[in-house]
Amino acid sequence: MDGTTYYVPAVAMAAALAVKGPSLLRSWRDPLLRSVCSLMALTGLVFFFAAPPTIAEVNDLLGVTNASAPLVYCLLSAFSAACLVLIVNWRGGPPESTRRTSRRWITGYGVVIVALVVLFALGDAPVERLRDFDTYYADEPFVREMIVLYLGALAVAGVAMNVMCGRWALQVQGRLRAGLLIIVAGYVCNIAYLSAKFTAVVARWNGGDLDYLSTDVAPGLASVGAQITAVGFCVPLACQRAGDAWSTWSTYRRLGPLWRELAPVSPQAGRAVRMSWWSPVELRVTQRESDIHDGMLSLYPYFDAELRARAHDAALAAGSDPGQARAEADAAMVTAAVRARAADPEGRVIDSAEPAAPTGPSSSAPSPAAPTQGPRDLVRMSLALRRSPVVAAARNRSACRPRSDFPERAR
Repeated sequence: MDGTTYYVPAVAMAAALAVKGPSLLRSWRDPLLRSVCSLMALTGLVFFFAAPPTIAEVNDLLGVTNASAPLVYCLLSAFSAACLVLIVNWRGGPPESTRRTSRRWITGYGVVIVALVVLFALGDAPVERLRDFDTYYADEPFVREMIVLYLGALAVAGVAMNVMCGRWALQVQGRLRAGLLIIVAGYVCNIAYLSAKFTAVVARWNGGDLDYLSTDVAPGLASVGAQITAVGFCVPLACQRAGDAWSTWSTYRRLGPLWRELAPVSPQAGRAVRMSWWSPVELRVTQRESDIHDGMLSLYPYFDAELRARAHDAALAAGSDPGQARAEADAAMVTAAVRARAADPEGRVIDSAEPAAPTGPSSSAPSPAAPTQGPRDLVRMSLALRRSPVVAAARNRSACRPRSDFPERAR
């Protein structure tokens, strides 16, 4: 008996879980990540154990006729609880409230799982049914109650998920809202699955025969609904990850002009660790920032506070906002310092700056002006090197000054 309809989504969930596995091991205490991985694992298990070939194998292995039925129903109940817990943790809120709500859902569905096992043990299901267990035993005492209980538990989860996701979607925008609406669409399919199952069971209670709704229509709806729901959960998380990666690559690229400007004076320029093409972009950004900071540290004696002040005033006069003006002033001072260092190959300024300057509140000695620190400021400085006319003017003036014009000591 072909189980493709069941095994394809099971394999897809297993692949997704394998990708998420390393992250789970690194961040086991993250409740959201645990919820995501639990949901993917349970989704795969539900489809795997609900496949008719697997049902037959499990029945033979356990030696109990139709033992797969309560197993699948318990997995479906656990899956419902996992969806609800994931939404609760995803939405966030006060940690204690989140944990309390999660525990309530887990406890409630834990009771359902125990009741399913007890009802199956009390009932009588001697004939093995691989595809039509629900309708074949719809009138059997205790087994009938077990079927109604698992369908009712799934219905509660479906309604609760649609209500929570629908309300949340009205409060958010962008990719999160799109993901929530996709989850709602997936649970609409699940409600259609439950409707088909209920209709077939009720028809049996009334002497009718609509078994095809349970055996042929419902499995397809369940498969489609589960995959749509999985996409809904993945869209916001995948988009966020892609957005973070794009932002980090953008930071790396934008730091390029400043990094190249400082390369001739950076102590690490000739011995930087070469990174392989698969190195994480975060590590590349860290190395580039480190090279930039090392280069600026070597230029410290050449920084000119007066030049920086003039560049700051010029940037403000040109219409730059205060933050941008500071970045332009820092970039102008750095580019002038690079040229001052190149014009002082013997390091006379460095030698003259070696004695320690007086310190303390009473000291009136001026100190070199250091550029503002931080990744965002570095990016602004880097862009200013490429775009700012104030920086271009400072660079041109520095290139035209004779070597003797550079100060003996930075002011």
